[in-house]
Amino acid sequence: MSPTLSLIDFCHIYPGETARDSMRRSVDMAQRAERLGFHRIWYAEHHNMPHIASSAPAVLIAHVGAHTESIRLGSGGVMLPNHSPYVIAEQYGTLAELYPDRIDLGLGRAPGTDQNTLGRALRRSPNAAEHFPQDIMELEGYLAGHSRIPGVDAIPGRGTNVPLYILGSSLYGASLAAQLGLPYAFASHFAPTHLEQAVATYRENFRPSEKLAEPYVIAAVNVVASDTTADALRQLEGIYRQRVRAMAGRGRPLSDDQLDRIIESPQGRQIIDMLRYTAVGNGEQVRDYLDGFTRSAGADELMISLQGTSTAETNRSMEILAAASQ
Repeated sequence: MSPTLSLIDFCHIYPGETARDSMRRSVDMAQRAERLGFHRIWYAEHHNMPHIASSAPAVLIAHVGAHTESIRLGSGGVMLPNHSPYVIAEQYGTLAELYPDRIDLGLGRAPGTDQNTLGRALRRSPNAAEHFPQDIMELEGYLAGHSRIPGVDAIPGRGTNVPLYILGSSLYGASLAAQLGLPYAFASHFAPTHLEQAVATYRENFRPSEKLAEPYVIAAVNVVASDTTADALRQLEGIYRQRVRAMAGRGRPLSDDQLDRIIESPQGRQIIDMLRYTAVGNGEQVRDYLDGFTRSAGADELMISLQGTSTAETNRSMEILAAASQ
């Protein structure tokens, strides 16, 4: 049985673009994904990243929702320790009222930014992540209509029962999702190391809940699909260079020679290994890779991160993936 296919949109701001350009492309991407039959599209909370425009997922979801009809939209995810659970319940409760049966709420405990931004701009307490399980339960209570604080309800939010998903890249998130009886999404598109162990931990320790009777796993994977294998490999090389330039250069201009040396260094290979789970090639090759990945990851659904060096490449990649998955 083929897995459900969904997409994650990082709202990249390419060189020469503005955040507005990125958001317009996100609308176009969601509309294309809807036409091609993808199940859902998620947006991740990032802060102080010059090339990513998804710092406010709820606002972005509201905008995309107004320009689409049926595709599910959600956070992949909201970094809950950055926020009050009550405010998140109000935000996503509002979205659920605007777009019934279309909103997901993926939750992570990482900061989604650097330590300077975390402490000085977001003003997040250093120990905020320690309360992640309690914050999830408080949030779930607001959305279900049984608030843990007498006399306080999330309006909108109360009774919307927005579906919650636990995001993670380690055994912590897997264990927590299993304990709470919630779906689990693993960020294997950039953190591949513990995928199989985390999924096994989640499935072995899953406790059925009112929300979910059986474990449900979403595994993220990168896709570089093109009309020819050679062109897909060309794109992949460009993607590697972009990734290493952004992460190793940290805003500093790098010559091609400098970039080549970094790519061959242990640091460069480590950055490239973050994309270990990547389907590359024509439609048939990508489909075969994803079939194997689904089995090895024990996934019920794949969250696809389309990789490319241009909008045209990622659009074509989406079309090829959709056609190959029919």
